[in-house]
Order: sequence, then C-alpha cells, then structure tokens
Amino acid sequence: MKGLPKIDAYADPGEPGDRGPARFLWWLLVSQRHRALGGAMYGTVWMVLLTLPPYFMSRAIDDGLVPGRMPEVLGWTAVLLVVGSFNAWVSIMRHRTMTRLRMDARFRVVKVVMRHAVRLGAALPRQAQAGEVVTVGVSDVQTISNSLTMVGPGVGAVVAYLVVAGVLTAISAPLAAVILLGLPLMALLLGPLLRRLQGTEGAYRERQSGLTARIGDLAGGLRVLNGLGGKELYSDGFRRASRDLREQGYRVGSVTSWVQALGTGLPTLFLALVTWLAARLTARGDITVGQLVSVYGYVAVLVGPVAFFIEGSYQLNRGLVAARRVVRFLALEPAADTGTRPAPDGQAPFHDPASGVEVAPGRLTALVSARPADSAEVVDRFGRFGGSAAAWGGVRLDEIELRHVRARVLVADNEAELFAGTLRDMVSGRREHTDSAIARALHAAVAEDIVQALPDGLDSRVDAQGRSLSGGQRQRVRLARALLADPEVLLAVEPTSALDAHTEAAVAARLHTYRQGRTTVVTGTSPLLLERADAVYYLVEGRAVAVGTHRELLDAEPGYRALVARDSDVDAEETVA
Repeated sequence: MKGLPKIDAYADPGEPGDRGPARFLWWLLVSQRHRALGGAMYGTVWMVLLTLPPYFMSRAIDDGLVPGRMPEVLGWTAVLLVVGSFNAWVSIMRHRTMTRLRMDARFRVVKVVMRHAVRLGAALPRQAQAGEVVTVGVSDVQTISNSLTMVGPGVGAVVAYLVVAGVLTAISAPLAAVILLGLPLMALLLGPLLRRLQGTEGAYRERQSGLTARIGDLAGGLRVLNGLGGKELYSDGFRRASRDLREQGYRVGSVTSWVQALGTGLPTLFLALVTWLAARLTARGDITVGQLVSVYGYVAVLVGPVAFFIEGSYQLNRGLVAARRVVRFLALEPAADTGTRPAPDGQAPFHDPASGVEVAPGRLTALVSARPADSAEVVDRFGRFGGSAAAWGGVRLDEIELRHVRARVLVADNEAELFAGTLRDMVSGRREHTDSAIARALHAAVAEDIVQALPDGLDSRVDAQGRSLSGGQRQRVRLARALLADPEVLLAVEPTSALDAHTEAAVAARLHTYRQGRTTVVTGTSPLLLERADAVYYLVEGRAVAVGTHRELLDAEPGYRALVARDSDVDAEETVA
C-alpha cells in the first residue's frame, strides 16, 4: 500500500507517558496517524458505497422497468457492477490497512511493556506477579490491538448511518426521523450492558493473572511440593481458584452473549420497523415502488454498519479494560537510585551489618544456612537488590551510584533466565567473546560435555530456559555465563545444587582456580564446595554465628556439622581420589 509506512518491529515505540486507558489507546492511534486516517478513510468510503446499490436499484425500477426502457435498466446495472467492483477493492485496502494498524499497535505495546520490564529489573518480581506480566504480554496486547477496529469500520459505520439518514430525508421525513433516532436508542439500551461488561471483564482479568501466577509456581516447585507432601494441598487451592475463574468467565460470557445478541437482534428489529413504515407509505402513495425498494435496501445495508458499531463498542470496552492493566504496569517504578558516590578503587571488602558477614577481597567466601533464603538475602544486599546498610569498602552500597555497582558486582542466580538462541549467545550475553575465552569458562563450569553433545557445538540452537537441556546442564551453562562475564565481584547462589558429587567436586576445584585473586561469594551446603572456600560463614536465622574454614566449623559447630556432613566421608574420599 503506497503512502502508508511499513511496520518496523525494531523501531523505537515512542513514549506513552503517564496516561489513563483512553489516552493510551489514543496514543497508539496518534503514533501511526497515517494508518489511522487511511483506515478511517477506507472504512468510510467502503461503508458509504455500500449504501449506493439501493439507489441504483430504485432508479432502474422507476426509470426502466415501469416504463419498459431496457437501456436504462442495463445502464444502471452496469453502474452497479462498476461501483461494486471498486468497493471490493476498497474493502481489500481497508482490511490491509486495519491489519497493519493492529499489528503495529501490538508490536508497539509489546515493546513498551518489555522496555519497562527491563527498566524495572530486579524490582519487577517485587511489584508484579508473573501471572500479571504474562496476561499483559499475551492476552491484553491482543485485546488492545483488536479494539482499534473502531477506527476503520467504526468510523465508517457512523458516517454511513448519517448518509442514509440524509438520503431518506429526501424520500420521507418520518423514515429519516426513525433512522436518526434508532442509533441513540440502541446506544441507550447497550450502555448499561457495556458498563457491566467492563466491570466483569476487569475482575476476570485479575483472577486470570492470579491463576497464571499459580501455574508458574506449581510448575517450578512441583518437585519440592512432592517432597514435602504438599502437592494435594496446593492442587486443591488451584482447583478452587480455577473454579472461581470459570464462574467469573460465565458471568463475562453472560454479559457478552447479551451484547452480541442485541448487536444482531436490534438491527433486525430496526429493519422490520422501517420496512413496515415504508410499506405503509407506499400503500398510501406517499412514495413510489422504486423508493420502497431503495428504503428496504438502505435499511438492509444499515444492518452491517449498526452491527459494526455495536461490535466496535464492545471491543472498545474490552480494550479499555486491557489498557488499564497496561497503564497500571507502566506506572510501576524501580527503586530510586539515591547513590551519588563512586565505587571504591580496586578490590575492597564487603560488610553486612544485618548478618555480620564480612567478605574479604580477592577470596572465596561461602555462606551456609539451614534456610537457603537467609543466604540469598545476604547476597541480595551485597548485590544492592534491596535497601540495606551493607557497605563496600566502608561506603554504604545505597550511597554508591547503581551503575557502578552493576558494572563490577554480578549476582548469579541458579534460576536466572536463559533466552532462546545458540549456546554461544546464551553463554556470551550481550558482549562478544573469543572461542578461547568461552572454552575456558566452559571448562571451569565443567560444561565441555554439553558442547560436545550438541550437533553444531557452540552454534547449536537451545530452547528458551534451556528446556532442551537437563537441570544440571542448565546450571552449568548459567555458571559458565557468569564466569565468562568476568565480574570483579561474583555472588553465586547455589551454583552446584543440581550436580552429582563427581561433577560438583570438579566445579568446586575449577571455580577456585578460575576466580583466584578475585572476590567470590557462594551459597550452599555442599561439603565439596565448602572445602574449597577460604572462609565459611554459618548463618542461623539470618545471623552469622560462626566463621572459619570448613574443617574448623565441622569440629567446632555441631549445628553446622549436622547441616553439611551429608555423606561427608564419601565426599572427602572422592575429592582425594
């Protein structure tokens, strides 16, 4: 389509700003005003041309059939054919334009949501449930784009309605009055239903996002739930929530069915009423037979525009509900960066007053706790993923500019995202690395066998989240990625929890060598990993109660020994071997 710009899926989507749902939809239209105007123009021409055939038919009847002049009949038939053919082309252009309008809006909303999710970063899971993000990114995006249908057929329907009313004014003022009053009357009848639909649809979306979050939690923690015997309890709760969502869906369906039924039934009743009035006027001789046929044709044509108008109103209401969720998501803000001071020069110690943990620079430090979440919270504080009094080089982390912390401190979570792509891209991240550097990181993570098992080595495609890999392989890929980033400070959460003893021993030895002279913190209870640590902190209820080497704590701390000495004798023999 000449004159209309093509969709660029990678272009800057623009800035929606702080808007309400209606203004958000308006921003989507203004952002592609050429397509919006083109869609409105094609939709209007298409709808108006649909109203012309009844006029041509009336002229053919009055000018040709009654007097018996065939040339007039053939002439008006030819005009009808030409106009119909041209309108078919207009309909194709309208559909293409509106499809591009919807697709551009869909890409634009996805890019805006993804950009904001990246901006939120670590604050995202603390402010929004996974189910809410999934619902926004999948369901709401499509609903919003479909609501823009009002621009094409919706505008055309209103214009066509007014055109028909104007034409009928020349035929019969009473008929024109009925036409002009019909649409407002239908709007009054549908208004309460559409408002109710907004409420029920909004409640349904809320329940849907909550249930989606539960599905994610269930999938991710099924093994743990089985081990704790809580699968049945959780599944019962899921069934209740699913049943509530189904009932809410029935309520939405009930309102929707009434809207759609009235959208079909009201225009039909309207057609019957106007046709009856026109027949009475013809019987009294107020209008001709040809005009009767044209009136019937006009009203029959109006069924389409009126149905489009009702359907557009329905889609617009759903779009407002979806846009309200997107706007609410875009209103989330990451924690303000209050830091103004630079990071310490060179390697510096970390100190966490809340736990009493002191991390010496250039050494491998391990955190051990009966509750893994306690160790992870210490790592979060050192990584500045939450407010705390943790300090780096004697300076509070929340006083240091965040960009300096992110550039030099890396938190490596064993559940970190793995994006679909080649294995090379998966471990390289956003920077390019040489094959030798990648090989060293893979060796340190004991992940060479993963490369060897794939058909194209590093250039083999791997599914999102590494679904084509085993749990242990995914963990080693994540560790290799963290090592290849080569941060000054590496904070690794449970880096070997999914590995067998033999592989874990090799990872522990190679990790210590690879990170020699750089600050590294690991969490976990594996004796094989703890044996390699320069210092081990034993945490109880989030506080360090003892510090020393692994062997010193085994001898001095019964609680530590009970926690980490699972098959410690066997592990020690394997390490020696």
